Amino acid sequence: MSERLSVRKTYKLYIGGAFPRSESGRSYAVTGAKGEFLANASKASRKDVRDAVTAARKAFPGWSAATAYNRGQILYRIAEMLEGRRAQFVSEVAEADGVSGKKAGELVDAAVDRLVWYAGWSDKISSLRGSSNPVAGPYFNLSTPEPTGVVGIVAPPMGPLFGLVSVIAPVIVTGNTCVVIASERAPLPSITLAEVLATSDLPGGVVNILTGSAAEMAPWLAGHMDVNGIDLTGADAELAQRCEELAAENLKRVLRPNGKTDWTADPGTGRMTAFLETKTVWHPIGI
Repeated sequence: MSERLSVRKTYKLYIGGAFPRSESGRSYAVTGAKGEFLANASKASRKDVRDAVTAARKAFPGWSAATAYNRGQILYRIAEMLEGRRAQFVSEVAEADGVSGKKAGELVDAAVDRLVWYAGWSDKISSLRGSSNPVAGPYFNLSTPEPTGVVGIVAPPMGPLFGLVSVIAPVIVTGNTCVVIASERAPLPSITLAEVLATSDLPGGVVNILTGSAAEMAPWLAGHMDVNGIDLTGADAELAQRCEELAAENLKRVLRPNGKTDWTADPGTGRMTAFLETKTVWHPIGI
């Protein structure tokens, strides 16, 4: 029997629950920490960004209308699916970051734990952010948090799985949808995560993942008039400044962390509340 040929994995984009190639046909070589060739990844174009935003906007009404408890269940399901593919993630993280299998395993486990942590917050964040406000008059005054809408995310270049999960989970658990620019240096774990998302209960379009040049795509997202917020965690100072200028044109919410983020630290609630709006309702007291 002749020796069989290995089946090479094709790493594509993740848009609207599907895995298309870039409409431009572009791709780029992905190398490991030691410079060895790992795979070719799609290089997203401006049209791919527009398609991803359209998919995120289409998914927003249904996702934001889902109960907080249901969103938490789905995040927990994602954690289950990620745990089930632990060996593949360990291999990809080890190759991308040049760390030992043991260290890569710790990072994968941390990503699973982070998903479970945010899942637990799904039906609690509204109690933390909502309030009954005292007013001088015969009225009830109630404030409740609501999701901002479509959020663009520039994922951190380091921590291709743990960092990625840590920026996606807080955005979607509160009812937002997102378009994510994966780490250009190490995009492979992000597309494998997309495969997990596609086979979990997460509706298509809630998370859209693009690979390629962040320097190209981030300004397109920042200037897109149907994007309501942008997370610049993975942008360098020059790119972040450019994106902030573009985001100001339609008053996007902008999250730009100061300094290097320690993903192992307690994440707190800041990333969840960064893309929440507050709706206040006045209601007369009946006699």
